[in-house]
Amino acid sequence: MTERIREFLRSRRESGIDDGPVLVVDLDVVRDNYASFAKALPDSRVFYAVKANPAPELLALLVKLGSCFDTASVAEIQMVLAAGATSDRISFGNTIKKERDIARAYALGIRLFAVDCKAEVEKIARVAPKARVFCRFLFDCVGAEWPLSRKFGCDPEMAVDVLEHAHRLGLEAYGVSFHVGSQQNRTAAWDEALKSASSIFRACADRGINLSMVNLGGGFPTKYLKDVPAVKQYGRSIFRALRKHFGNRVPDTIIEPGRGMVGNAGVIESEVVLVSKKSDKDEVRWVYLDIGKFGGLAETMDESIRYPIRTPRDGDAMAPCVLAGPTCDSADVLYEKKPYDLPVSLEIGDRVLIEGTGAYTSTYSAVAFNGFDPLKTIHLEARD
Repeated sequence: MTERIREFLRSRRESGIDDGPVLVVDLDVVRDNYASFAKALPDSRVFYAVKANPAPELLALLVKLGSCFDTASVAEIQMVLAAGATSDRISFGNTIKKERDIARAYALGIRLFAVDCKAEVEKIARVAPKARVFCRFLFDCVGAEWPLSRKFGCDPEMAVDVLEHAHRLGLEAYGVSFHVGSQQNRTAAWDEALKSASSIFRACADRGINLSMVNLGGGFPTKYLKDVPAVKQYGRSIFRALRKHFGNRVPDTIIEPGRGMVGNAGVIESEVVLVSKKSDKDEVRWVYLDIGKFGGLAETMDESIRYPIRTPRDGDAMAPCVLAGPTCDSADVLYEKKPYDLPVSLEIGDRVLIEGTGAYTSTYSAVAFNGFDPLKTIHLEARD
């Protein structure tokens, strides 16, 4: 929570604005985060993961700062181009793409594409000749609070065949990528992944294919309830791992921070709609907010992400609560397996602040489920 956000919300309340939950993002924080990544990994190009928060104001700032961009769709590519980026600063990082979308991206100037199987390589070869491709391989996400499934990537051994296939079809087999899992707290996770990457490099070299790039992915965390390592610690660990596994022939590298870039820049202000119990004997209260999973807090699924919540009654006696959203869907419960401690004095109408919500909230907000408006977002302009 920055003083700028605090002052903005204070002014908003004093003006009598009461139009539901709102996300406020301080772009000064994003600017500082970008500088931290650039300093911690000076030899890596930053490809911001647009899916985390694609707000035009945020993208324009990152363009100005010199960032590149990881996109997952033609729509995201167009957003980044509209913000002022050139096509050589954009990758199409989704491994699942319609062939016509690949063709559209190619027409827009995109030349860098992710793959994880031969069929995807063949699509690119047909409509994006001579494009660069990098193959994503599977990696164990131990240590991540939001582990990734097997939906994306292939076995490292298969990655060699996929890249050889690309080479034979006239594409540039450019490199490999992996993802250590979102909100990764182990700085050593990249060491294990880079060991696999170096093996793929060697196997491709044996087949006459010289790879030159490793996409280190995302996974850089933001602070929620637990402390996380500083970006510079990740930078040191990654550099050591690169030297360990690649020696003096360190490849070009890129990183794809999303949550780590914008997560701590945002705060959602929400309102308590109801406080109740399910029985007279129940010691756990239910606290219903005017935002839930369908309003932007989808990452509370399985209670993987536990956001810091501040109330105007902090300091009073605390008791466990089940937190839930306002919709009629019974899945719209945030924290029930492990109830959340909140002040006993919390009342209907109290405003609460949900911190660390700059990433993966506005983009997860439903359009009109139950008639509720999508999450309103405000970005406070970065100061020079």
